[in-house]
Amino acid sequence: MSDMEDKLQKYKDDATAQLGKAGEANIDDAILSELVNNLKLVIDNKDALYVAGSDPSEMETVRKNYVVKKLNIADQEKGAAAVTTVAKQMADSRMKNRAAFYYLVKKALA
Repeated sequence: MSDMEDKLQKYKDDATAQLGKAGEANIDDAILSELVNNLKLVIDNKDALYVAGSDPSEMETVRKNYVVKKLNIADQEKGAAAVTTVAKQMADSRMKNRAAFYYLVKKALA
């Protein structure tokens, strides 16, 4: 395995652990793998890999950049509610893994 593959695998393992901690039992590996793979360009940027769930500006950024742009959900209230719910669901994880966070947001909006 290359250094990049090792980092991505460790990040995915962290995401899987955080999803389990948040109560997610049946994790869709294909979706999680895609989310992790989408973050490979920023794998060395700790700020980009984690979500600050207590920061309102970060929550709004997630809503705009992920919910609106990637998931095509224009309903601001619905998107904000999903992001807030996931932040609460992952409250036990201080450093919220972005792939895990996005996974739960996507599931909440499905």
